[in-house]
Amino acid sequence: MAGSSTSEGRKGLLNGFAAYGMWGLVPLFWPLLKPAGSVEILAHRMVWSLVFVAAALLFVRRWAWAGELLRQPRRLGMVVIAAAVITVNWGVYIWAVNSGHVVEASLGYFINPLVTIAMGVLLLKERLRPVQWAAVGVGLAAVLVLTIGYGRPPWISLCLAFSFAVYGLVKKKVNLGGVESLTAETAVQFLPALAYLVWLSGRGDSTFTSEGVPHAALLASTGVVTAIPLVCFGAAAIRVPLSTLGLLQYLAPMFQFLLGVLYFGEEMPAERWAGFGLVWLALMMLTVDAWRTARRPKAVVEVPGASPAAPVPADA
Repeated sequence: MAGSSTSEGRKGLLNGFAAYGMWGLVPLFWPLLKPAGSVEILAHRMVWSLVFVAAALLFVRRWAWAGELLRQPRRLGMVVIAAAVITVNWGVYIWAVNSGHVVEASLGYFINPLVTIAMGVLLLKERLRPVQWAAVGVGLAAVLVLTIGYGRPPWISLCLAFSFAVYGLVKKKVNLGGVESLTAETAVQFLPALAYLVWLSGRGDSTFTSEGVPHAALLASTGVVTAIPLVCFGAAAIRVPLSTLGLLQYLAPMFQFLLGVLYFGEEMPAERWAGFGLVWLALMMLTVDAWRTARRPKAVVEVPGASPAAPVPADA
């Protein structure tokens, strides 16, 4: 039994590294889809993601949840909201990467836990521990420093962080599994996305039909790029402790940050290093606080925003 448990834990870790590693490396993929514009890429991602996950669910014959969802208008409305929010998140992220803002995009997922905490206090009236309040304060200072450094608020980061925080809040209310949730959300997105692609083709502006078979295949593979990391995440989530997933979740924005600096060659003046340093300090405070809280006997405390059970990165 112990050997089996160890083996399952190892499989979980490998799947976790695979999931967050793929999400962290996804900035390398979106530029391959040029000359397609961000909106066309987004539309293809919606269409092909539904095709891929629907085929997967048909293969495993796991559709009972869909009937239950259709009989619950309130949950169905939440799915529509989640689909709208994730559309904004995906669109901003794809545009940011293809416009040379990979570092600023990565910042959005670094500060997401802090934004989630703030929303928990403002919307859900959650009570924070002193360390969590201090972390939020450090995060606000980081945004101020970065605003000075960029000469403007880091709106890409803030848009990604807030949209993902809202997405996480809505997904908690919907309470669907990862693949099922993606299927429901892309089902909402499918018709508008398909209509846009048909309109684009009618105007003669579609790169899907004009840039050759390899380009069309890359656009179609957006569904695979979206779904495969989610499958790996699901395999990890049932095999490793939530505290482990909570640490792994920082791999994705760290990889994205390193790609932005080392591969794409984005500038990092001193003010931006200072801002990122403050963000990392705030995340370290949250992580240590969550670890200490988890070690307390018989203490069941949910850490808003730092919870490893939060939704997977929406840039996936």
